[in-house]
Amino acid sequence: MLGIDFRTGSPNWLDLGSPDPDATAAFYAAVFGWRFVSAGPEAGGYGFFQKDGRTVGAQGPLAEEGAEPAWTTYFQSDDIQATTRDVVAGGGSVRAEPMDVMGEGWLAQYTDPQGARFAVWQPGRTKGLETASEDDTLVWVELHVGDPEAAILFYNGLFGWRSQEMEAPGMTYRVLSIADGDQQEGSFGGVAPLQGDGEDARWVPYFAVADADAVVAKVGESGGSVVMPAANIPDVGRIAWLADPSGAVFAVLKPNPRQG
Repeated sequence: MLGIDFRTGSPNWLDLGSPDPDATAAFYAAVFGWRFVSAGPEAGGYGFFQKDGRTVGAQGPLAEEGAEPAWTTYFQSDDIQATTRDVVAGGGSVRAEPMDVMGEGWLAQYTDPQGARFAVWQPGRTKGLETASEDDTLVWVELHVGDPEAAILFYNGLFGWRSQEMEAPGMTYRVLSIADGDQQEGSFGGVAPLQGDGEDARWVPYFAVADADAVVAKVGESGGSVVMPAANIPDVGRIAWLADPSGAVFAVLKPNPRQG
C-alpha cells in the first residue's frame, strides 16, 4: 500500500478541482473529517485538506476551460522536463506545461493516450502528502482504460513501473509497482478495463476507511451519490465507488484483514 517515502513514479500528491470549493470542503469534512486550510491569498483559492494536522490532499477552483470536477493524481518525477518529453513521445498530451510553484516544487498536467488525466510533481520544499494508508487518507490509485496493456507500456516509459496480473471478479487486474525495490512492497495501484460503455478513462483515488458502509451512508446524507454500492472483493477488502456533490468520483476501501 501507499507510503510517503516517495520515489520515482510514486503517487505523491492529490488534488480536486471543484466548481464550489466551500461546499466541497464541507462535504469532505462531513465524510472524512478533513479540515480545509487555505494556501494563502496568492494561491487563487487553492488550499489543503488536512486530517489531524497532516495534509492528505488539496483543492482548488476549476481552472481549465471545460474542465469537469475531478480528483487528479500526481506522480513523482525527478526530471519534469524529461517526463514531459516522454509523455509526448508516448502519444500523450500536455495540458499544463511544467511550472515552478513558488519554490514548493514543479508541476505539470497531462492526458495519457487513452484520455485519462494525471499530473506529476517534482518536489521542492513540499515533498508531497504528509500521510497515507491510514483511515481517511489515500491508500490506492486505480486506472480504468480500454486497453490496460497499452496503458502499462505508456506509463512504463515515463516511470519504469512494473505490473503483475491477478485474477479479479470478471476481469484480469494488473497491480502496479514503482520501478525499484521489492515489487509487492512497492505496489501503489492497479489497472482495470473500462466497466461498460459509459465509463471514461480515468484515474480513481481510493481512501482507506474503517467502515465502508458507514461512509456510503454519510456520503448520501451529505449530498453525494453512490456510483457502486459497497461490496466485498476477495483478498482485498470492502470497497465502494462514490461521487461528491459536484460529481467528482472517488472510492473507499476497508482493507483486509480489517474486513468484517
